Amino acid sequence: MKMLMFTMMMLLTLMFILTFILNLTSKKSIIDREKSSPFECGFDPKNCSRLPFSLQFFLIAIIFLIFDIEIALLLPLITIMKISNPAVMMTTSLIFVLILLLGLFHEWKQGALNWSY
Repeated sequence: MKMLMFTMMMLLTLMFILTFILNLTSKKSIIDREKSSPFECGFDPKNCSRLPFSLQFFLIAIIFLIFDIEIALLLPLITIMKISNPAVMMTTSLIFVLILLLGLFHEWKQGALNWSY
């Protein structure tokens, strides 16, 4: 058992040293520095991270999240309708959709859906 542990440790050490040596001699780490940098929403990671971004982008993202959650909340209502009282479930889902539509019209009236540059 001890011999097996020693052999495994030696094998792991050898593999670690081999990958370290190959990484040092590799030209990829020097040439592909731009490729290996993170890319998030079109921001350049090498510039200042405190640059302001569009408020319109933020508002559209929030509206998308609201309606995405709406779909996640409405889909289970279909399976629950078979079990519960259909009149109560229909009333609940209609009130839910009505509140979301009122919110959408409010956002539309405030101009959050107008994409202007």
